[in-house]
Amino acid sequence: MTSTETAGQPGNDSDSPVRHEETDRDAAPQFVLPLVARIERAEPPARTDALETAARAVLVLLSDERSAGEGEWAAAVRDWQDARIRKVVRRARGAEWRRAEALPGITVTGHHAEVRAFPPVPLDGWPKDLARLQVSGTELDDPEPPGAPAAGAPVLWLNPGLEMSAGKEMAQVGHGAQLAWWELSEEERAAWRAAGFPLSVRAAGRAQWEELTRSGLPVVRDAGFTEIAPGMTVVAEGADRVRSLPR
Repeated sequence: MTSTETAGQPGNDSDSPVRHEETDRDAAPQFVLPLVARIERAEPPARTDALETAARAVLVLLSDERSAGEGEWAAAVRDWQDARIRKVVRRARGAEWRRAEALPGITVTGHHAEVRAFPPVPLDGWPKDLARLQVSGTELDDPEPPGAPAAGAPVLWLNPGLEMSAGKEMAQVGHGAQLAWWELSEEERAAWRAAGFPLSVRAAGRAQWEELTRSGLPVVRDAGFTEIAPGMTVVAEGADRVRSLPR
């Protein structure tokens, strides 16, 4: 599986993990999954914490009962997945964050990071309290290098040859988490959810990246319309690790 990105939204806009050619998806009404990261000036989250929290936020929304069957978000999620699958990351602080929290969605917390995922909205129909949020301002750092990935949990490996903003990377690892999710059976998804969606985001070593891209694992491929040239951004090493979780 691959992911592509196309023009449409500025900044951290990323597209479908399943299409990389013209299909009927392009004729369908276009939707976007908004992700809002809380980034306070005084205490911004660490970069890796924010990335992992964004990836888990996508999974929490996909697995929520409101996103399935006759749930209140199910139609929007289906419409989003029937078209080109877009994710856009914006940041909020202070009163902006409080207004965002008042809208329907799910807030996921990491060690210190907070990311709120919202049900998909029309590409040109964002709620005003989300539309006014900035795409820029997601520049984050890790105070110290992250340790080894958690044993037995899925890993979303970032391409070590790319430089992306944290917001751009949040969208990319969100795609990677979604690819891992789609590889699983319902039972395996339930086990991952019950465990709290453990996962790690790490930059691969250069030799390791070459091996990962030839391994047959799901790959996120960016079309290069924002920040970077077209190419592979994330490899999702997930399914086998999820299958090892206790039932």
